[in-house]
Amino acid sequence: MEAFIFYPVESNDIVGKQTLKMNQKLYNVDLGIRNYLLPRKNNDLGFSLENIVYFELLRRGYKVNIGKLGTTEVDFIAEKDHRLHYYQVTASLTDEKTFEREITPLQNIADQYPKTILTLDRFTPGDYNGIEAVNAVDWLLGKSER
Repeated sequence: MEAFIFYPVESNDIVGKQTLKMNQKLYNVDLGIRNYLLPRKNNDLGFSLENIVYFELLRRGYKVNIGKLGTTEVDFIAEKDHRLHYYQVTASLTDEKTFEREITPLQNIADQYPKTILTLDRFTPGDYNGIEAVNAVDWLLGKSER
């Protein structure tokens, strides 16, 4: 962390609005290092995408935390200018179980801040009762900004 190879991200309780002492995540500034250290068969596309989204949120000027809501997790709570935006990140939403796992935490957040699921697939983008599913590549290119 002191060499800025890994960036720590704290977990926040969404309901209690407090920082949690456990469940900190580390994101690697260079996915090439991760790919070098882990065997090819363990390369998780979803985590790699999450890693990319984290650094893009930082680049866009957001303060980024992980959200905890009961036993579920919101990948990112991005805060800028005292406004929040919740993000879930997944390689694909086409599997029903994955879709439910990703959308449920966002559905359970009671506030009215924007909620977005970023995915690589092109089959599921759309609006799901106020939760926007967006293609991650389009989002990275700025084609889907609200």
